[in-house]
Amino acid sequence: MAWLANLQFALYWVLALALFAVELVALVDAARRPAGAFVAAFKRTKTFWVALLAVMAVLGFLSLPISGMGLGLFGTMLAVVPAAIYLTDVRPNLPRRAGGRW
Repeated sequence: MAWLANLQFALYWVLALALFAVELVALVDAARRPAGAFVAAFKRTKTFWVALLAVMAVLGFLSLPISGMGLGLFGTMLAVVPAAIYLTDVRPNLPRRAGGRW
C-alpha cells in the first residue's frame, strides 16, 4: 500500500503546485495594473489587492509539501481563494487601456 501513499502525495504535490501558480499569476497581474484602474472599476485599491495576494502567495508557498513541512490542504485551499476572487471578479472589471487613458 506504499504505492497508494506515494500516489496521493504526488497528486497533492501537483495540485498544490498548480494552485500556487494561480496565486502567482494573480499577484503578477495585480502588480502590473495601474492603481487608477482599480479606482475606475470601483474595486478595492491596488495596494490592498497586491498586499493580500502577496501574503496568500507566501502562504501558498508554505503549503507546498516540501519534506513534509507543508501547511496541508487547508493552507493550500485558503491561499487560492483571494486569487480566484481577483481573477474572476476584479480583473474582468478593470478597464482596458483606451487611448492612453484609464
